[in-house]
Formats: sequence, C-alpha cells, structure tokens
Amino acid sequence: MTQQYDEATTPAAASAEADTSNSSLISRRSLIKGAGALSAVAVGSGAITGFPMIWAQNIKNVTLRQFGTGVSNLNDIAKKAKEDLGINLELTALDSDAVAQRAVTQPNSYDIADIEYWICKKVFPAGVMQPMNVERMKNFSKISPLFINGKLTPDSKIAQGTAPHTVGFVESADSKTFAKEPTQWMTLIPTIYNADTLGIRPDLVGRDITTWADIMDPAFKGKASILNIPAIGIMDAAMIAEAMGKVSYGDKGNMTKEEIDKTIGLLMEAKKAGQFRAFWKSFDESVNLMASGEVVIQSMWSPAVAAVRSRGIACKYQPLKEGYRAWGGGLGLAKHLTGLELDAAYEYIDWYLSGWVGAYLNRQGYYSAAPETAKNFMSADEWGYWMEGKAAAGDILSPEGKVMEKAGAIRDGGSYAERMGHVACWNSVMDENKYMVRKWNEFIVS
Repeated sequence: MTQQYDEATTPAAASAEADTSNSSLISRRSLIKGAGALSAVAVGSGAITGFPMIWAQNIKNVTLRQFGTGVSNLNDIAKKAKEDLGINLELTALDSDAVAQRAVTQPNSYDIADIEYWICKKVFPAGVMQPMNVERMKNFSKISPLFINGKLTPDSKIAQGTAPHTVGFVESADSKTFAKEPTQWMTLIPTIYNADTLGIRPDLVGRDITTWADIMDPAFKGKASILNIPAIGIMDAAMIAEAMGKVSYGDKGNMTKEEIDKTIGLLMEAKKAGQFRAFWKSFDESVNLMASGEVVIQSMWSPAVAAVRSRGIACKYQPLKEGYRAWGGGLGLAKHLTGLELDAAYEYIDWYLSGWVGAYLNRQGYYSAAPETAKNFMSADEWGYWMEGKAAAGDILSPEGKVMEKAGAIRDGGSYAERMGHVACWNSVMDENKYMVRKWNEFIVS
C-alpha cells in the first residue's frame, strides 16, 4: 500500500511554554458540565461501580483495529502499547479522504478511529462512533485547554475554522449532536496537533519571507506549490488570499459561495500564470519537491521540513505575520465496541495521554495533547528546544535516534506558546463543503 500522509505525516521529525505548571494548565474538570459528579479519587480508582481498574492480565492479548492517517498510526507506538499494556494494535494508515469515507461506510472494520477534528465533524453525526466518558480517563485533567474551551490561555482569542472544542463534546452517551459547552462525553480524546505554515528554501528564495502572500510573488513563478487536499488546501488558499488583500472573509473556516468563488478564482489565475510547479498530496512528494530545488516555497508540514534538513539541505518552517493554520486529531471509539475490548480501548487511550507517546510525538515536531505528562519523558534540553523555544544545548535526536538538529539550533517559530498562540484558523469542514470541493477540483484540473 502506498501510504499518504495528512498534516505532517512522516516517519519522524517535532506546550505550554516552559511553564506548563498546574497554574497555567487550568483544571479541565472545572469546565465540564456537571463537574460536581466527578472526583479525582473516584476516576480510575475503582471507587465508582462500573469503572474498575482494568488490570493488564485482563486485557492482555486483546486485539484492537485502529485506522487513520499516517501521522500517528506508527509501529513504535503499537510496539510500546503491547509492551506496557499487552494490547495488540492492528494499524491501517490511509489518506484523509479515505479515512472519512471508511469511518462512515465501513464502521465494523475498525475499533478505534484515529482522525482529525475536521473529519470528526463529518463522521460523528453519522452515528458510527460512540461518545467517550471522560470519567473513565485518569489523564483527562492533563489535556490542554485548547481542546476543552478553544483557548491556550484564559485571554486567548478562539481561532476561526473547525476548532477542536467545537466538535469535541456531545450532550449524552447516545448523542450525535455536538454540544456548545464541555460535557462528560467527548467525541475524541485529543492526542496530537500542530501549527502549520509555509516551508521555504532560504538558500534559494533570495529574500526574507514574512507573509502568506509571498507564495504568489512572481519571483517564484514555477517554483511554488500548495497541497491538494481540498479541506486543507482551501485554508492555505484563504490565508494567502486574505494576506494579499484579495478576499475579506467573515469566517475563513466557513466560507460563503461567493468567498469560495473568489478564493478559487485567485488560485486559477495563479495557475494559469504558471505560478505553481505542483500540487502535492503525500509527504514524500513535498519533501522531494523541496529537496530537489524544483520548489522553493510551498505548503509544508513540520516533519517534512525536518526530513529535508536531514539530507543536509537548508529548509525552514517560516513563521508568518498573519499566523498559522492549525490542525488537531484524536482517538475515538467505534459504536460496536463493547465488553473487554471497550475496556481495553479506554485503557489504551488513557495510556496514550500518560506521557511516553506525547514525548514521542513532540520529538517528531508535533504537540502532545497532554504536555505536562510528555515533559516527564523528555530531557530538559529536548523540552527546552521543542516547547520553550530555547537553543539546543546538544544535538536534537528523532525518536529513532537520528540527529535532526545540531547543538545551538532554535525551533522555527519559537516556543509552544508563540506558535499555538498565533493560530489564525483550524482545518475546517464548511457548510458549503460539497460546493467547495467541486470548485477545488475544477481548479486542479483547469
């Protein structure tokens, strides 16, 4: 199978700032409707009837079928889950569109869906997944508030688009309707997210890159590229169009037909003028375009930039004045899952938030949904580089132990707070999604 990667999907590549203390990570349970019913002692302790501690011998050799994009369906995580829990994970990695289709049309073919929140918006209302009871999650309180109320800090502005918290909760155990406020029932337990921007070849662009509009500079004619995943590509296009002053959006994440037409029209004009070298779908395509020098500026994912650098080629994930386009994903349960398999799934997903996986994902260039637990599995130098924006004291290694950055390097964009604090929009599913996809495909074939 040819594995395509969605949103920074790769073998390896990159939180609250230094201080992800209890003071900065507010208690998520205080935000949950009916929080008085929850108890730190009861959750996961066996004190509540029906939610006993699941001992390893009970779930040993349970097999769970997990599918999603390649971003986090990684063999090393499956191996560690087997080692720590005794659970067998059968992983299948697909591209985003295939994930959304399979989730709805083949609900009995998987037990756990590892999907992004914009996909969740399309899938959960179909009734093929079951809400997750946060009372069964010992690490629920460690989840970043971004996934609870949409704010990195209490003063943060909520970004446009399908922000995870807007599709993160439902009203009850059998509900398919997204809740307007946090409740006891989550659609997905969040695991991974990142802030995306443009990748550049600093040795070839010949000048400073400061805005999304720079990708349309005629100086880069025939050497620019954007990704061809409609729901994501349209958001990059919106960032570009808005930065150019060509389109003023009410909400980039939920465009009107007129706004879609203007955005696609801009792309078609640029394509006709020869601005774009290619439209890529897979991680490998983006890496090869940049490494070869065929493209010098493009939509890119953080680990893809790292992959180019690993070849000894200059490549930068460029912070831009308009901010980042963000994405996030999590793990959800198939509706058919019951009994011991359901217990094992809860134990596995709670384990996912306990730190080891979070540190693994951080080292690839992503962010853990439970940053404070991930910190326990990272060295002070790793944490300083990936999360605090500090210069690396020593070489920065990938999860496989390969040198990703030399001592003295500083992460592009700086700290977690600097990057996730400047998110302009999230990947989205619009009310006019079918119309948008049709217009996008017209652009690609034009």
